[in-house]
Amino acid sequence: QVQLVESGGGLVQAGGSLRLSCAASGSGSGFNTMGWFRQAPGKQRELVANTNSGGSTNYADSVKGRFTISRDNAKSTVYLQMNSLKPEDTAVYYCHAYAFRNYWGQGTQVTVSS
Repeated sequence: QVQLVESGGGLVQAGGSLRLSCAASGSGSGFNTMGWFRQAPGKQRELVANTNSGGSTNYADSVKGRFTISRDNAKSTVYLQMNSLKPEDTAVYYCHAYAFRNYWGQGTQVTVSS
């Protein structure tokens, strides 16, 4: 049974930084893709960033240059370093992983105050 457990969300002022972590249990190193989605109130869930097993990364245009995704396969963990946060980054952030099916974390709230 694979589980994704997120941590690192919270409240921060605009311009601040947060680092999200997502640890996978039960498998982890076998994931083709790991990444982060977010969902703001009244909006659809959207991709923030992901990385594949080869190390390639992909970012939403809205976070390019501010967010950095990284992955530690030995620890089955993916990270999202978020800098220069803006109020529009406020959302629930979900960890996502894919290995023959989609896996989701429970979500962690990120709130950026102006």
